[in-house]
Amino acid sequence: MSKSKAIFLICLSFIGGIFLNSFFSFSFLHFGFILILSIMFVSVFWGRSAALAGFFLLFFVFGAFWHQRSELEFSENELLKHNGQQAVLIGIVDSEPEIGEKTIRIKLKVKELQFGEESFYVSGNVLITCWRYPEYRYGDKLLVFGKMEAPPVFETFNYRDYLKKDKIYSVVSFPEIKIAGSGYGNPVMEHLFAFKDGFRQISRQLVAMPQEGLLEALAFGDENNISQEWKDKLNFTGTRHIAAVSGMNTTIISVLILNFLLSLGFWRKHAFYLSIVLLILYVLMIGAPASAVRAGIMAVLFLFCQYSGRMNVSSRAIVFAAFLMLILNPLILSLDVGFQLSFLAILGMVYMQPFFSEILKKIPDFKFLPLKATLQATLSAQAFTLPILIYNFGYIPLGSQIANILIVPFLAPVTILIFVFGIVGMVFLPLAVFLSFFVWLSLSYLAGTIHLFSMIPFASLRIENIHWAFLLVFYAVLALIIWKYQESQSLKFLKY
Repeated sequence: MSKSKAIFLICLSFIGGIFLNSFFSFSFLHFGFILILSIMFVSVFWGRSAALAGFFLLFFVFGAFWHQRSELEFSENELLKHNGQQAVLIGIVDSEPEIGEKTIRIKLKVKELQFGEESFYVSGNVLITCWRYPEYRYGDKLLVFGKMEAPPVFETFNYRDYLKKDKIYSVVSFPEIKIAGSGYGNPVMEHLFAFKDGFRQISRQLVAMPQEGLLEALAFGDENNISQEWKDKLNFTGTRHIAAVSGMNTTIISVLILNFLLSLGFWRKHAFYLSIVLLILYVLMIGAPASAVRAGIMAVLFLFCQYSGRMNVSSRAIVFAAFLMLILNPLILSLDVGFQLSFLAILGMVYMQPFFSEILKKIPDFKFLPLKATLQATLSAQAFTLPILIYNFGYIPLGSQIANILIVPFLAPVTILIFVFGIVGMVFLPLAVFLSFFVWLSLSYLAGTIHLFSMIPFASLRIENIHWAFLLVFYAVLALIIWKYQESQSLKFLKY
């Protein structure tokens, strides 16, 4: 067994331990038993195969232990003990506030709690919902007077687990807030958020709604300026991914940017490096949230494997990247749908693109419209992410393939146009006024296509109460299709 394959299997064992412990919590007795068994494999039956099996078991145990450790660390946090109590929270705004039409949501990194004259230091995150004005910014130091509550669990949505992945222990609704200072955040992030605010002001000044809402979604992954009516349209047509910084969306866009640059006449090497630079700038532009960083890492790995022509080992690189992310936060494997979609979308593009390339071989690729490449990338990603979307959201967008064929090829050039428009607007506003017409026209095409497909009856099928066994069956069928296809390709090669 090669070293790279051994490392791949060790990473996979670690991920498997986290996965199983997420659903079937092991006791320390189980840990001890498997650990002893692993040591016996390594020491008593020393041999290459036994030693490797022992190491795989050790990393499986380590993954399960690492996940359980994070669960215990979360459950023992001091903030949880004070849910249901009135308190004064002193902390720093730790990320860019989410600004809605009438309210703002703030992630506060709490440093100190006060109960009357009693005061003590703590460490943890609290989500605060307050009125739209006055505004608060990243890096502000706040004194918050309110009642701490445990995040609610709704009938159709576990909001507590959704916040748990970000290590948010409590929520406070409409408290009294005083600003005790500003500039306590990371200076680099402060400049990035200021740049983003300038960009947003230009777009809101020059582009009308609903096109402007789509602009912010495409540029920043920010849905706050999209009305609920348009969110429903995006869900109904299966195009909600264009408004999210997910691995699926980021990877598809990065591939389209690479193909777009190649169609403009760039050398492959230059197009590859420019695609990486544009991808990094994109992640930084939106403030580098954890979801975007993960999606960016996945997309860069996929581009590198595609550029180097080593797609056969790209799955190892993806698993290694997932291993590093889960070392930092093992809770995201089961609680973060965005991470699951990122991971699965790229695996789908690795294993399913050759399959769809064979099916779609008669479809042409035009110079400035890589139709075949778009279809391959979109269908490959959707094949692996569809089960998760159905399981979590309970619907099948039946017309999504056609809607995405009409939309996805234009995402890369439209996104590039949006960034050029915003940057130019902060330097020379009259030129941005001229560019705003083309931005509005491009976004009108996207909005018109989404609206048209949202008017078609039965374009989406609602399915409720999906059992987790559905995921096992679906992915087993996908694995069988991939195995059969790869076997047929091997036979073709041998016959040749």
